[in-house]
Amino acid sequence: MRDNMENPNIPEITPAEPVSAFSLMFTAEHVGIITVDVPGEKVNTLKAEFAQQICAILQKAQQYPNLKGLVLVSGKTDSFIAGADITMISGCKTAVEASQLAQKGQTVMSQIASFSVPVVAAIHGACLGGGLELALACHARVCSLDDKTQLGLPEVQLGLLPGSGGTQRLPRLIGAPKALDMMLTGRSIRAKQALRMGLVDDAVPYSILLKTALERVAKGRRSRPPLPWQARLAGGPLGKSLLFYFVRKQTRAKTHGNYPATEKIIDVVKTGLDQGSGNGYQAEARAFGELVMTPQSAALRGLFFASTALKKEKGADAEPLPVSRVGILGGGLMGGGIANVTATRAGLPVRIKDINHEGIRHALKYSWDLLEKKVRSRRLTRNEQQRQMMLISGTTDYSGFSQIDIVVEAVFEDLKLKQSMVAEIEKNAAPHTIFASNTSSLPIHQIAEKATRPERVIGLHYFSPVDKMPLVEVIPHAGTSAQTISTTVSLAKKQGKTAIVVGDSAGFYVNRILAPYINEAARCLLAGEPVDHIDNALVNFGFPVGPVQLLDEVGIDVGTKIGPILVEAFGERFAAPSGFDAVLQDDRKGRKNGKGFYLYGQKGRGTKKKQVDPSVYRLLNVTPKAQQSGEEIAQRCVMLMLNEAVRCLDENVIRSARDGDLGAVFGIGFPPFRGGPFRYIDTLGAASVVKTLEQLAQRYGEHFTPCEGLRRRAEQGERFCP
Repeated sequence: MRDNMENPNIPEITPAEPVSAFSLMFTAEHVGIITVDVPGEKVNTLKAEFAQQICAILQKAQQYPNLKGLVLVSGKTDSFIAGADITMISGCKTAVEASQLAQKGQTVMSQIASFSVPVVAAIHGACLGGGLELALACHARVCSLDDKTQLGLPEVQLGLLPGSGGTQRLPRLIGAPKALDMMLTGRSIRAKQALRMGLVDDAVPYSILLKTALERVAKGRRSRPPLPWQARLAGGPLGKSLLFYFVRKQTRAKTHGNYPATEKIIDVVKTGLDQGSGNGYQAEARAFGELVMTPQSAALRGLFFASTALKKEKGADAEPLPVSRVGILGGGLMGGGIANVTATRAGLPVRIKDINHEGIRHALKYSWDLLEKKVRSRRLTRNEQQRQMMLISGTTDYSGFSQIDIVVEAVFEDLKLKQSMVAEIEKNAAPHTIFASNTSSLPIHQIAEKATRPERVIGLHYFSPVDKMPLVEVIPHAGTSAQTISTTVSLAKKQGKTAIVVGDSAGFYVNRILAPYINEAARCLLAGEPVDHIDNALVNFGFPVGPVQLLDEVGIDVGTKIGPILVEAFGERFAAPSGFDAVLQDDRKGRKNGKGFYLYGQKGRGTKKKQVDPSVYRLLNVTPKAQQSGEEIAQRCVMLMLNEAVRCLDENVIRSARDGDLGAVFGIGFPPFRGGPFRYIDTLGAASVVKTLEQLAQRYGEHFTPCEGLRRRAEQGERFCP
């Protein structure tokens, strides 16, 4: 009997009885093939009950006479093993229980590593977390050259560390520097890079992956030893001390002490190298258990579950229409970014319409430059770059728009202009074409009020830069059809975005909670707090950049346009502090015109840290002097954001606290380890938040007054998150 995979090079095999997620068969050359195929799931994930199943399958293999070795493969089409089942980890009630879970995983991996004949992992697709730890326990690894193949240990992104031996095996295989980089960043490695760094022993086309692995076993070839330079850097008292000193220093500069998993990873790797792998495994299991119980890991796992659940939702109770072509109106920064993610991630043809050829050239160059970076870093071939660029075309008229399924408008924030765009699309596109406006503040019902097909008008708010920011807000108005909503959400997912459906009100959700946060930072600045002191306060709190630098990045002019719209809709609590408009009157737009709160174009100054433009203080007529602590400044800015988030939930601007947390984390970088505004309120307690807001209101003004919904939950002891 032959294997049913479409590969003529596979030798004859004799099937054996399958054991749950693991099945075993033997070739005529006496090599066992263990196939991992978790029933009823799209990808393989490791579960606690698999420990016994793996042990059983290894015992069965050992009983086979003349066994030369084993090859471990996946039964899934596009993945090897995507990691451990996170619900299994979240089910642990104590640190001891979580440590025991890690020890069980270590024991299984140890049995594979100590198996009497060679065990080779044949890797195709995602090989992450526990999946890579299992591959590391094998005696050799062969992977496919397919783009789907990625290897990594992303546990740090869940506030954890690899708990099944990964912290000990990876440094010994590829050296401590590269191993620490992989574990501390959680980044994935592609096949060719994995081969260069010694993570895998061979990388071949998928069509001969299994054949290559079988041949390696038949020849008794195990993994190559670590390279000499890797071994030298991993050992030696002075080199080792310097390595861990600088890694710890760099890590703390990035995390500001907010992610305990990074410290634990460094400690556990160092323990293993200093005291031997036995002590290293013990330290790993103990640290894993402690990290599972931290609030940071609980918050990060909560975000993981929330985003996973959101990916399964359509946004509305209707099947999406198929989208085969996308149109973009406007070739500016946003238009070029939207065109890029549509072509390179969704793989869809894009037609850009601009009033002149210069706009089209700008949009095309935007994508070319991004792809060129990938080519230079060997993440993309030149042929693939050309293929993706061929998906993007441009026009100064509406030629080709009759075949477009959805048009994304990215022109200036002008209501009449956007309404005229709707009319032109209805005239030049097909009756089924959806018009999606990338507006950041204008109500969608106003954009749609003159449309002949208002049910096909919707908001689709991207964040800049589009290729990096993961969130989009999908904004239906009252007359938008369910199918338009689901189709728009479907497109956003294909573009690699996290899409939340939000209500059609001024500022939508993200900009509405961001505005009071920025305004309070401005009040601190006008009171004399230095720009960098304000920004450092919020970076130390956990934001990727501070509020003043963020204003420079998005554009000071853009930020000030949203304010009046919010004031008109919700009142004076959104009013920017008087005197702050002097910045815009001085033609300071931030990074885009090289003139903002920080200095730009100051190369050769001997520091990577941004320098504040001192002329800002003279412009605002303030003398900079830090008077409040960083904690006080962060509290003032963040409390206003929390208060506004609760209002958004109660006014149905967002559908759930879950969506509010995801929107804040992915849209404005709310600290992931705090889980989002609503989980953070739960952590502090609603009563504590109300008390803090009341104290701030007494000191700084009534805009800090706690909203009714927050007071009610404080009185009733309600939580936002399960």
